[in-house]
Amino acid sequence: MGIKQKLAMGILTGGLAISMIGGGTYAYFNDVAVSENNTFAAGTLDLAVNPETFIKVDNLKPGDWMNRTFKLENKGTLDISKVFLTTEYTESVAGFGDHIVVEFLRNEDKGSILGDSNVIASKTLNELRALSLDAVDNTSPRGWLGWQGGEQDGLLAGTKDNMYVKFRFKDNGADQNAYQKANLSLTWKFNAQQTAGSAK
Repeated sequence: MGIKQKLAMGILTGGLAISMIGGGTYAYFNDVAVSENNTFAAGTLDLAVNPETFIKVDNLKPGDWMNRTFKLENKGTLDISKVFLTTEYTESVAGFGDHIVVEFLRNEDKGSILGDSNVIASKTLNELRALSLDAVDNTSPRGWLGWQGGEQDGLLAGTKDNMYVKFRFKDNGADQNAYQKANLSLTWKFNAQQTAGSAK
């Protein structure tokens, strides 16, 4: 074999080796596993006030008071950690909101033999407009060694808290004639917050 043939054979052999390295085939075992139908489903926060309208009174005079009850219901699938109460109202006579007092708003389920769990204690509607209060916080007094009765803070899915409120048309001992025929429309908003995230 001449030098040209040897050289050509060497180039051909090298080219074949390079083509096998670059695009050659290899024999090996192979197996594929597939994970499918994985799902992520979010829960729901669904807070209800029952009844939605729990106070409607006419012919008020200074000194009158009104006791009412209502429920906060967790109709969702997620636990609620906090329910922030905010107050809004419209009044036909300016200043009327300073004369309607919430003597107390109690969460009856969070109270204990040691005392009530008060969300509000003696605030006018005007004062409440500046506040955001947790209606499902256990504020009942603590006993010996820090023990506290009543339910824990929050509102578990599928449960309800019984609320008890007392309103009063404050008699300030002075002339309140300006409020004859006055009316006020109250809106309480209850804003539910989820609990912290956790391992699932």
